[in-house]
Amino acid sequence: MNKDDYKVYGEKMDKTVAALKHEFTTIRAGRANPGVLDKITIEYFGSTMPINQIGSISVPEPRTLMIQPWDASAVKLIEKAILASDIGITPQNDGKVIRLNFPPLTEERRKELIKMVHKYGEEAKVAARNIRRDAMDKFKDMKKKSEITEDDLKDAEKEVQNMVDKICKEIDGEVAKKEKELSEI
Repeated sequence: MNKDDYKVYGEKMDKTVAALKHEFTTIRAGRANPGVLDKITIEYFGSTMPINQIGSISVPEPRTLMIQPWDASAVKLIEKAILASDIGITPQNDGKVIRLNFPPLTEERRKELIKMVHKYGEEAKVAARNIRRDAMDKFKDMKKKSEITEDDLKDAEKEVQNMVDKICKEIDGEVAKKEKELSEI
C-alpha cells in the first residue's frame, strides 16, 4: 500500500478541523466578530444571499459591528434577518447603516458558549471517527478482493488510527484555545 491510499482520508480529516475552526468563528463572544453574521442570509432580489455580499461589514469599535448595505433598500431586510437569527443581538438602524452592539458576556452565557464549543469539538471527533470507519471499510473490502494482504490491512488500521489520534489532539487543542479565549473575555 502506498501513501496515496491514506491521503484522501487525511485530507477529509483536515477539512473536519477547518470546519470546526469556521464553526468557532460563528460563536458570539464579547467582542465584535463579523463571523457571527456568516450563517445569516436574506432574501434579496429573488435569491438567498449572505449579509457580507449585500454590504460591507466593519468593526469601528471592539464591541460594535457596523453593516453598511450597498443598496439602502436592503437595510430593513438585513435588520429583519438579524432579529430572526439566534445571535441574540438587537440591531440599531439609522436608515443607512445597521449597528450591532455586543454586550459583555455574563458568566451564565460564557458557560453556555463553552458547552457549545465542547459540543462542536465532540461532533468534529465523531466526524473523524466516521472517516476512520469509511477507510477501514474500504481497506477490508480491498482485503476481501485480495488486493491487499492481511499484514497490509493491519498496517492500514494502525496508520488510520494514528491519523485519527493526531486529528483528535488537534481538535482538543482548538477547543482548549477557544475555551481560553471565552474565559478571558
